[in-house]
Amino acid sequence: MRQAVVLGASIAGSLAARVLADAFDRVLIVERDDVGGTTPRRGVPQARHLHGLMERGRQIMEELYPGLTDDLAAAGAPTTEVLQGSRWYLAGLRVHPTATGLTTLLASRPMLENAIRTRTLALPGVELYAHRGAVALSGGDTITGVRLADGEVLDADLVVDATGRGSRAPDWLAALGHERPAEDRVDVDLGYASRMYRRKPEHLDGHLAVVVSTTPGFRGGGAITLEGDRWHVTLAGMLGDHPPVEPAEFERFAATLPVPDVHEIVRDAEPLDDPVPHRFRGSLRRRYERLARPPRGLVVLGDALCSFNPLYAQGMTVAAQQALALRDCLPEADPARFYRAAATVVDVAWGMSTGSDLRYPGVEGPRSPRGRLVGAYAARAQVAAHRDPVVARTFMRTANLTLPPTALLAPDIVLRVLRAGRR
Repeated sequence: MRQAVVLGASIAGSLAARVLADAFDRVLIVERDDVGGTTPRRGVPQARHLHGLMERGRQIMEELYPGLTDDLAAAGAPTTEVLQGSRWYLAGLRVHPTATGLTTLLASRPMLENAIRTRTLALPGVELYAHRGAVALSGGDTITGVRLADGEVLDADLVVDATGRGSRAPDWLAALGHERPAEDRVDVDLGYASRMYRRKPEHLDGHLAVVVSTTPGFRGGGAITLEGDRWHVTLAGMLGDHPPVEPAEFERFAATLPVPDVHEIVRDAEPLDDPVPHRFRGSLRRRYERLARPPRGLVVLGDALCSFNPLYAQGMTVAAQQALALRDCLPEADPARFYRAAATVVDVAWGMSTGSDLRYPGVEGPRSPRGRLVGAYAARAQVAAHRDPVVARTFMRTANLTLPPTALLAPDIVLRVLRAGRR
């Protein structure tokens, strides 16, 4: 009997278990938290803050869990067209409200995570080991299982580490004599604070969401309609410019955003809780694909592989892309093959997010002439997206990872960007 063990029951872990269930007789999901219900849990501190599911991520989840979007909508999660039922602002300018063919699923992180986990656990052979934590890997040249905190050893033909940014896999591998993966970091010192409000139909003229991107020279934030007729408001600032959590100061920070949309909600809507803070030091990428001999029997994915600046809402979607990469490597699940495939999708999102971060003069990192040129062009494309519906549609599709970033370099798009810049 082939058995796989997945460490972590959040979205990345559930997606991994979903694809493994097609190739293994038994899949055990080990999770230290209580994962019942739809309330935020300790192991996902960002669950209390805005989450965005990009269209590519939603498409993959719909492929793995047919009918998921409709089920969540029936349970109260709103859906809308990304630029027509919601508002997007880049550098203080609203992106042209044109049709994009992209669906925004406005489910809270706990609701989405619970729906995916519930569907995964309903599959034959999938079991949950709740309130259990792993403390080490077992094996030698090949990983053969994990040791839990209570001393139990779970044997496995494959171990998948989806424990998030705090993954201890590098330490566990070193303890067995394996090489540690190199790490890339881009520190941004992002801070944000979030609060829930009661939503009324007249708020935001009936639109369901507004996103004000944090860009150099501008603070950012967003307000998203969630299940239960609630506004989920998050305010954000980079490089130490963090929003306060005292309610009056929270509102004053909202008033400094480049457009009034979020502030009007904070000012007028009924608050349902107190603001809660979170701090994100920086993006972290572990380069498992560069290991000379990645140990067989272990795959690392999700935030344990690469943790992105959450401002760009890439994490869940890239985890979904990695789940497909894992599926394509089954039944052998060769780690080297997986890491090469995962690096391909991570490269795209990493380049987009760190490229945007390096536009901030205070963010440290390698800046090349090509990077500066791309950054300048991206800034002009954002302005053009305000004026030109074709640029707006292409920009949002690249941001949602349904088109590669090179789509913005197609000759007709470049011409439109340059024309908009002259105006």
